[in-house]
Amino acid sequence: KVITKIPTMGGQADLAQYLQVLPGVVFTGDQGGQLYIRGGSPIQNKVILDGMVIYNPFHSIGLFSVFDTDIIRNAEVYTGGFGAEYGGRISSVMDITTRDGNKKRLAGKVGASTFGAKVMVEGPLKKAKNPDDMSASFVVSAKNSYLEQTSQSVYKQILDGETLPYNYMDIYGKLSLNAPNGSKVNFFGFNFADDVNNYKTISNFGWDSYGAGANFVVIPGKSPVLVEGNVAYSDYTATLK
Repeated sequence: KVITKIPTMGGQADLAQYLQVLPGVVFTGDQGGQLYIRGGSPIQNKVILDGMVIYNPFHSIGLFSVFDTDIIRNAEVYTGGFGAEYGGRISSVMDITTRDGNKKRLAGKVGASTFGAKVMVEGPLKKAKNPDDMSASFVVSAKNSYLEQTSQSVYKQILDGETLPYNYMDIYGKLSLNAPNGSKVNFFGFNFADDVNNYKTISNFGWDSYGAGANFVVIPGKSPVLVEGNVAYSDYTATLK
């Protein structure tokens, strides 16, 4: 709700634009969408999505993140004083969790602007017909940029004949299995790709971030004890041509 209240570039709410209003945060675009928090370097910021470490979570133009606001359940941004569970970085931690898909009906959302377009689809795979029945749901989100094409016509006078060679494609999917006693298992995966073509007539560069994982909450019988776990793998590759 807070993110959607922030004035946005391109008409689409985004976590990257929300972060820019936080104290101690400096954002730069141009070759990497770098985020500096409390004077630290970009590599000193840790970004976690459903337990997966996300490398380079901001697109090269610097205005957009790889996260779809429509599927975010919660986003915690720690600029200091974070606990030992968030080891590995010294500047900041962003812990983002996504919501489950709609368990009752098939639904979706489509959006478009001069910057890009996105689509989100969610729904039940198995409905719970009674309180003792298991349920399953899914949510899939995809968004892309066509700014390189639209900038030649929409922003022609501003750019004075140049183009904005920024392209990206973000895909995220999640499958949720829910037991009647409150236990649940989530399976998820993502692929975030960024391409900058012929930047200032010097070179082409881009990166590809991908990963998959699962988390679970198990309630053994009527015990008040919760057993939680998370298994995830993520990787990142960058290219310069």
